Amino acid sequence: MKANLSRLPLSLLVAAIVTVIAGCSNPPPPKVVAAPAATAVVPAAKTDVVAANIDASVNPGDDFFSYANGAWLKAHPIPPSESNWGIGKLVQNDLYDKLRTISEGAAAVAHAESGSDQQKIGDFWRTAMDSALAEHQGLAPLKPELARIDAVTNVKSALDEAFALQPLGVDALFGFGVQQDEKQSDVMAVYLEQGGLGLPGRDYYLNNEAGVAKARSAYLGHLQKMFSLLGQDATTAQASATGVMAFETALAKISRPLADLRDPQKNYNKMSPAELTRKYTPDIAWGSRLQAWKLDAPYVIVGQPEFFAGLQKLLKQTPVPVLRDYLRVRLVDDYASTLGKAIDDEHFDFYGRVLTGQKEQRPRWKRTLDAENRAIGMILGRIFVKQYFPEKTKQRYNDLVEAIRTAYGERIDKLDWMSATTKAKAREKLAAVTKKVGYPDKWKDYSALTISRDSYAQNEMNARRWAFNHNASKFGKPVDRSEWNMTPQTYNAYYRPSNNEIVLPAAQLTIPGFKDDQIDDAVVYGYAAASVIGHEITHGFDDQGRQFDAKGNLADWWTKEDAKKFGERADVLVKQFDAYEPLPGLHINGRASLGENMADFGGVLIGLDAFKKTAQYKKGEKIAGYTPLQRFFLGYALSWMSQEQDALLRRRLLSNVHAPAKWRVNGPLSNIPDFYNAFDVKPGQPMWRAEKDRAHIW
Repeated sequence: MKANLSRLPLSLLVAAIVTVIAGCSNPPPPKVVAAPAATAVVPAAKTDVVAANIDASVNPGDDFFSYANGAWLKAHPIPPSESNWGIGKLVQNDLYDKLRTISEGAAAVAHAESGSDQQKIGDFWRTAMDSALAEHQGLAPLKPELARIDAVTNVKSALDEAFALQPLGVDALFGFGVQQDEKQSDVMAVYLEQGGLGLPGRDYYLNNEAGVAKARSAYLGHLQKMFSLLGQDATTAQASATGVMAFETALAKISRPLADLRDPQKNYNKMSPAELTRKYTPDIAWGSRLQAWKLDAPYVIVGQPEFFAGLQKLLKQTPVPVLRDYLRVRLVDDYASTLGKAIDDEHFDFYGRVLTGQKEQRPRWKRTLDAENRAIGMILGRIFVKQYFPEKTKQRYNDLVEAIRTAYGERIDKLDWMSATTKAKAREKLAAVTKKVGYPDKWKDYSALTISRDSYAQNEMNARRWAFNHNASKFGKPVDRSEWNMTPQTYNAYYRPSNNEIVLPAAQLTIPGFKDDQIDDAVVYGYAAASVIGHEITHGFDDQGRQFDAKGNLADWWTKEDAKKFGERADVLVKQFDAYEPLPGLHINGRASLGENMADFGGVLIGLDAFKKTAQYKKGEKIAGYTPLQRFFLGYALSWMSQEQDALLRRRLLSNVHAPAKWRVNGPLSNIPDFYNAFDVKPGQPMWRAEKDRAHIW
């Protein structure tokens, strides 16, 4: 839940930014936006949406996450086909059923009009579900690309192929994308960043923790098996695996750590393509390379110049056979799920079993829907929202956004550590935040995308080429601020700093098993207002987001004194999360996860402020034995009700900017006095933090 779109790998366009702070000197009274009216209470005959999950054997002051969610988690162990299980998976399963109905219905049409939505959905589904066809074709769909890799004889031809793989969605050597210039948000710019790794992140190559070392050893074995499946004998496959592992380890060593990727100023290095070539990569003529993609860019934004300098040296010193092997395995691993059983199974054995803890593959139909969502998700989404997301639900959450905006502005006005000058700018930015709720008003045009019944792998290649061309085509055109980067059927949400917008897909606003009007406001304000809406708005003012202005430009609008105070207060949160140790020897990275932790903390505070204005809070009546305040916090905990295998937990600790679910509940709540009062938390209990140790940001 809650992704950010901007500063991490461009191939994922994972953007981020977090926190709200604003107001003005002698501000006029804030415009009051009425909180959405309380809705119908859950019928008595139906299990209560939060009470049924509570584990009364746990004291809420000891571990609120386990208290609020423990009964459900104990009753619902992780299925063998999954690496984690929780509320997000329940929502996803419901979505799968709906999307399967749409897909099977389209596939059943005998002669759908060529190029129509129905034809694209039906043919993608039918072909991806045809495991016999994939088995029969084997590597044939990739043969032209593999032949070009076989023809690599030097660094130049290796680069030719690396650039050819980028439009196929293969992150070979580096990351590329076209997005808004962070310092001029009304202009689309070319971004180049570090990339090219087969493991989830830099630390998987360099960290010596026992579980990481085991995964690293398993990766070497995976590479060897993949080369055997590509036809190499055992001795050659072992040598190829060793060479690729050494090459990727060298790439990792020249890559920036996760926390360092979150500094937007340090990761913004503007230069001409010629300058990038001259200073850092003499063997890569960026001007002509970009022009081959129809990108006549006067400048590029380089995230990590030292990475490209290191890449230049690495290419020079790496034997050509190793470069060929690297390109081969990156291509085949990326397309493994579309190929025959042996390659698909080997890919799962490592990326599923080893890295996430899955014990068996998920059903093919679910994996097909995942691929379909990635390839043509907005086509599915257009049908999905028409059938499953009523207008009245969209309006409720539009109103909820405004209630949160009002509460945030009032909290900004009350800050005693921020100057009137910075408050005024913060208020300006808060007022300018654009909300996108449910689904886009304008849908993407997929008319140029060809989907056929020829080959699952070919459909995947066509979809990736379409996505690459769609992204590249934005260069030189006015910024389309109406575009969505998530489908409506995605259980997630994001804040995009360059647009100063929050995007809340329809699926994120649902609780499985309950209609929207069956959930009381206390739960809605905890589950959606705090955990989603407040979280995303707060991303606009966290350690990254605060560096972007109301128009989405990377520009400093803080006084030096206020920035210093903010940093000191943020450091308290860093220290708090650094101390958490979810796995022996592996702590949460408080600096890398700071933006998300700030967003969680700020989201709860402003969600609570908004909830206190509702009729339900003011009446104070209990539901299922719990007060409105208790139900608010239980609703927040519900949004993070999940558990995961240790392998996936390790992966996230090393390569993800989000803290694990348990600490996203216990961490922020342990700084909030209202939580202490609601559940009678006392000094000495694990959830209690002394006043001097509590974070005070908003």
